Amino acid sequence: MTEIPSPLPGTFYQRPEPDAAPYKSKGDDVAVGEVIGLIEVMKTFIEVKAESAGTFESYLAENAAPVQAGAALARLA
Repeated sequence: MTEIPSPLPGTFYQRPEPDAAPYKSKGDDVAVGEVIGLIEVMKTFIEVKAESAGTFESYLAENAAPVQAGAALARLA
């Protein structure tokens, strides 16, 4: 299993917009560089990208939750 860490502290979002579906669901393929979420810092949104390929297992951080740099956001198999 591979975990995708937060690149910086902020608020983590699993969706591109509040009413949209999450970027990834269990069983989805994930490619290197693919966006799996967003981190908001002072009204600026930074894409969280996968650094390795795999199959999406789950989000480890809740949607709209505060996270610290290095915190695990999602897990790949």
